[in-house]
Amino acid sequence: MAVDIKFSQSYLWLNSWILANIIQLGTQSFCDRFIDYKLDPGRRLYDQMILAARCGVANIAEGTSRYSTSIETEMRLLDVARASIDEVQGDFFNFLLRRKADVWAIGNPCREAIWKIDLDKPDYSNSLLHDAANHILKQKSKYDYWIENDQPDIVANTMLVLCERVNRMLQAQLHSLL
Repeated sequence: MAVDIKFSQSYLWLNSWILANIIQLGTQSFCDRFIDYKLDPGRRLYDQMILAARCGVANIAEGTSRYSTSIETEMRLLDVARASIDEVQGDFFNFLLRRKADVWAIGNPCREAIWKIDLDKPDYSNSLLHDAANHILKQKSKYDYWIENDQPDIVANTMLVLCERVNRMLQAQLHSLL
């Protein structure tokens, strides 16, 4: 049986991968600014949050790249990506709990504004990685008011919303593969 190996960078067009990259960038920025030695003396939380966000991105890319050879492997890796996003979401949630901070409810104006932001469709040339990087940064700028905010509670809540959005996107991808 012949296997037709398709172009492996199709994930560059996926909103889930693009938004997962925004989560990774936002998590890195959050950890650099708000996870200090007093809160995390061994840097374990810092490392785990950044690695969980990174794994979300990496497993979407790796899973989608496996589409033409193994849909089962693609599904498993997308599920691992979903679990990684859940992990980083849990860390942001715990950060808010530890501070006894408000977790935005459905209907919160900031939460609703973040939820409604649409990602633009990528318009890539033959310089894919260059164009993908510019596209991700342009899409991230739509959320920068919240992601780069000086108030850690706003940033953490923003990241909770973005994690939920990616999780729903991945659930839809998994459902479509079934």
